[in-house]
Amino acid sequence: MTKTVLGVIGGSGVYEFPGLKNERWERVASPWGEASDALHFGTLPTAKGDVDMVFLPRHGRGHVHSPTSINYRANIDAMKRAGVTDIISVSAVGSLKEELPPGTFVIVDQFIDRSFAREKSFFGPGLVAHVSMAEPVCARLGDHIEAACKANGIAHARGGTYMVMEGPQFSTLAESNLYRSWGCAVIGMTNMPEAKLAREAEMPYATIAMVTDFDCWHDDHENVDVASVIKILGENAENSRAVLRDVATSFGPTRTPSPIDTALEFAFITAPEKRDPALIAKLDAVAGRVLKA
Repeated sequence: MTKTVLGVIGGSGVYEFPGLKNERWERVASPWGEASDALHFGTLPTAKGDVDMVFLPRHGRGHVHSPTSINYRANIDAMKRAGVTDIISVSAVGSLKEELPPGTFVIVDQFIDRSFAREKSFFGPGLVAHVSMAEPVCARLGDHIEAACKANGIAHARGGTYMVMEGPQFSTLAESNLYRSWGCAVIGMTNMPEAKLAREAEMPYATIAMVTDFDCWHDDHENVDVASVIKILGENAENSRAVLRDVATSFGPTRTPSPIDTALEFAFITAPEKRDPALIAKLDAVAGRVLKA
């Protein structure tokens, strides 16, 4: 068993996590640049004991970063430096299925990454590494999220593919229908490369995808706009916090190690003598466990 430090990345409409004890906002320096905002540290009292938590508003307080301008590498690196062991992403999404109306929480289990203007890996020239993304989310975290949704009476669905588009514009009708034909459940703009980077940093990751609209494919609903999204976001915000509190309670202050904790064990392919010392130095938090072994 190891200590739990539960990280939460809040998406559109979720810019704070009230109710923490001994809380503080603190900037965490990263060699990958500036994170979206300071990190909100604190402990959440639970029946099993206090659980350490670290919250990061993905877009920054006041929503100052677009999906493309977010520094995903700095965000994940900062969470790793803060001691985070497991990450839950809270994200606003559009629905691509009739049975997933606005207000539904989808516990996704797969992604299709169609983003194209973002840095997607901590590794590259000078140190090449390949991690498996076959199962991109942590099933154990998903179990806790599902139980919390049930306990709070929140409409939810377990499983589904999250289609990640670049944005910031919403989909065309042709795009929306294409993604539906692929069997995708929801569409959003931010969980890639976030999930890939979390895996490279050996942190289990799961998503609470909060449906705000039907994208633009649904004949009986108006095309998506910011005003309608914000209305649903406001309704969903407290539900998401209730789920996160229950997840922290069920997870508890200690955790059982996960196979994801050693995702880099056999990932490096660059010969040791060819590795770039400057890149290795930047990877001290993300990959230090392996590089220092």
